[in-house]
Amino acid sequence: RRHRGEPPDRPRGEPVKVDLHTHTRASDGTQSPTELVTAAVAAGVDVLGVTDHDTAEGWDEAARAADAAGLGLVRGMEVSTRLDGRGVHLLAYLPDPTYPPLVALLDKVLEGRSSRVPAVLARLREVDVELSEDDVARVSGDAAASGRPHIADALVVAGVVADRDEAFRRFLNPGMPGYVDRYAAPLRETIRVVAEAGGVSVIAHAWGRRRTRTPDEAAIAELADLGLVGLEVDHQDHDAGARDALRAIARNLDLVVTGSSDHHGTGKVGHDLACNTTAPEELERLLDAAARARAASGRPAPEPLGL
Repeated sequence: RRHRGEPPDRPRGEPVKVDLHTHTRASDGTQSPTELVTAAVAAGVDVLGVTDHDTAEGWDEAARAADAAGLGLVRGMEVSTRLDGRGVHLLAYLPDPTYPPLVALLDKVLEGRSSRVPAVLARLREVDVELSEDDVARVSGDAAASGRPHIADALVVAGVVADRDEAFRRFLNPGMPGYVDRYAAPLRETIRVVAEAGGVSVIAHAWGRRRTRTPDEAAIAELADLGLVGLEVDHQDHDAGARDALRAIARNLDLVVTGSSDHHGTGKVGHDLACNTTAPEELERLLDAAARARAASGRPAPEPLGL
């Protein structure tokens, strides 16, 4: 029997691959949970984190597929939050998804995603780009809520743009004609609710796509006091300087350091599975923190599978 944190069996001497941030069609990925697991195995991933936006909808299918494939699985979600007016994505690992305050928080975020769609389509019509809500629904499929990536996919299908990147660049990013803001949960409250649900929180791509390095160390220290467990340091949106600085902050605050692909299937270019990984000893620290949170909460929070 393996100790927790060890990967599925592999030949001695081969590097362990732990990818803790990926997406499926339950949110804005392009693969089903089963297809994602199959792709992870093919990429040599040993431990996979499935972290769809604001939902646990893909967990059960991912668990069945991972068990059949002998793949270690850490179930999580990427929650849309806001800190002092700025958007922050929070990776919540292994919370009880039935905890009522967490359900209420996620429902409000998902409603914000869905209600944004008609407002974006109205903005697009102002620049002579015609899409209907049915067009978006056809590409969003089983997603828990439709959002900007699905509008981008509908623009691709309509022949307006070549891919999601062009859709965001021309129409959907802040400052572009189709951009509409939406609700995001308060970050401090979300960290507390995730802990109450028996889970642990890691800030995703903390400085990705930002012109300034915020949240800074003082803000992250405050969040650590509230229960934040880790920082996603190794991410495609972080250059070498950002990674070094975030790693130093994590070291100063005794936070777990994670790395991941933020894989979305074909929906995000340059985010191949295991392009960034989490060190096995950092995975062990994360799972230890989750075990403590699960015990303290008294909730039936899920445990990692195959680890």
